[in-house]
Amino acid sequence: MTKIKPEIKHGIPEITWRMFEKDYPEMHVLHLIVEKWAKETPKKTAFISADTGWEFDWQTLKDNMDAVAYKLIEMGVKKGDYIASSLPFLPEHIFLMFACFKIGAVFAPLDVRLKAPEVERCLRLINAKLYFHLGQTDFADFAKLAEVVMNNCDFIQYCVQFSNPDQINEGNDVTKVISAFEFAMDAQELFRKVNTGERKGLASKLQEMASQINEREGCLVIYTTGSTSGYPKPALICHQGITVQALCTGFVGGFDNGQEIMCINMPPSHVGGLTQQFMTTIFFGCKAIILDIFKPDLTLDAVSKYKCTFFGQIPAMFNMMWRMPNYTTYNLSSLKIAFWGGASVTRPFVEQICKMAPKIGQGFGMTELSGAGTYSIQSNNPDDILQGSGWFMPISPLTIRAPMNKDGTAGPEKAPGELGEICFSGPQVFLGYVNDPDNTKKTISTDGWLYTGDLGSYDEKGLHISGRSKFMIKPKGYNVYPPEIEDFIEEKFKDRAEIVAALGMPHDVFTEGIVLFVEKKAGKIITPEEVMEACKGLAGYKRPSAVIIMEPAQIPLTRTEKTDYVLLKNIAAKEIEKLRAQGKWDKGKLE
Repeated sequence: MTKIKPEIKHGIPEITWRMFEKDYPEMHVLHLIVEKWAKETPKKTAFISADTGWEFDWQTLKDNMDAVAYKLIEMGVKKGDYIASSLPFLPEHIFLMFACFKIGAVFAPLDVRLKAPEVERCLRLINAKLYFHLGQTDFADFAKLAEVVMNNCDFIQYCVQFSNPDQINEGNDVTKVISAFEFAMDAQELFRKVNTGERKGLASKLQEMASQINEREGCLVIYTTGSTSGYPKPALICHQGITVQALCTGFVGGFDNGQEIMCINMPPSHVGGLTQQFMTTIFFGCKAIILDIFKPDLTLDAVSKYKCTFFGQIPAMFNMMWRMPNYTTYNLSSLKIAFWGGASVTRPFVEQICKMAPKIGQGFGMTELSGAGTYSIQSNNPDDILQGSGWFMPISPLTIRAPMNKDGTAGPEKAPGELGEICFSGPQVFLGYVNDPDNTKKTISTDGWLYTGDLGSYDEKGLHISGRSKFMIKPKGYNVYPPEIEDFIEEKFKDRAEIVAALGMPHDVFTEGIVLFVEKKAGKIITPEEVMEACKGLAGYKRPSAVIIMEPAQIPLTRTEKTDYVLLKNIAAKEIEKLRAQGKWDKGKLE
């Protein structure tokens, strides 16, 4: 059957509903994509773990997906149950994810940098039934973290720990703890018994569960890394949203040839790493090169060794690479396209990335949109890229609107070039925040428009982002809402701190660095060092790059006695100038 050739507009292929429905009818549900490629190209490599060198073909991916699905069914997992994880981009993590998709469970990968209270909060929001996590590592002791979580979360039935069997935690009356090794052995034994006919009932059960999945059902929770209305929230994304996003991103990048090789160093807890990069690669049957965690040298090694053709990350990651003394020694000649997202950039940044690949690109995306929503032209001309943040696809329309009406409907559409709220509609819009109808109503209008929380305009040159409708901070490509940090420090220093205020300031490495102001109570003493030490209780990307101690009554207030962040930014700018002069700003590492 001849496929529809998309119209090219602004240098971008226009993806339509008709293309999605007519040309890809069997690829609207994620586990079916794995089954399609396992049937058509069983021995072709699906992904490679750059950390171990292990390769996995499509048949192996499907077999492991099924084996883990059998085990989950045996453990009592049902459609709609939430399965959470604190794991890097391990092969086992991928098998688990697709197994969840196939039985109708909802997969919720957490950021491995979260601390115990943060993990506990995330699990509680979705009432997770199973929790998969690491053990003791060089990075952190996840075993101790899991003990705290398990003792405070009586809804978790199983913890699966990636440790040696003799090093796993002890369970309790509610939660059973098993090793990942035991889990894997049980899964493989069930797979063997199904294939020999000993467990026909289990095979039938999996087939029945898989056949009942609808493309508009939620399958994945990605936590917003801070949001415009509070702490991180669990955004529920559906099969259709992910596959439509993959179709759009893939066509823009040329993945429809089935031969591209994507380097993936973003974490599975991030929509950029999981849906935009990994799922796009999987959708078109291309090859994914996965890294456990981001390290500049390991990423460049992977691009060079595996001859990656497509490569994307947040600006802060590129900055870390370019600052490596031996950066120019890496062979990046295989790259066709390098792209970025998650933060605005300067012309020098664009000029530098133009040296990495024949074509570069960017766009606007977010968790609640299942990934990317706009796409720039793929070019090596900085002027082409800097003219805007790209154009939307017909299948996922964008409009600029006035704020939502009081009755919950979308506000009036703005004229071309007029500033307003950036909004999207269509299949990529997430289903809502889990167990949080109030915030869902504030984000999705009753007529289906997603309010992104960003301000901008749209004209013949595409989308132009002007700022955020709230004072969100974007360090290292992650969204951090000031109260997350402010509330934490206020609690830690409640006897000595009067006011705590966090804001973002331009940073050459992190794009935005967090500046934390702490106003002392009269007669009390607080030092920047002890505040920084206390912030180790937060995830790395939420920690301030600078702490400024203020005397009583020095933090500016509005007439309603609230922190005046506008005036505070002026103070911060002067402080940053001093820090830069001392070599104490524009430094750091991605933790």
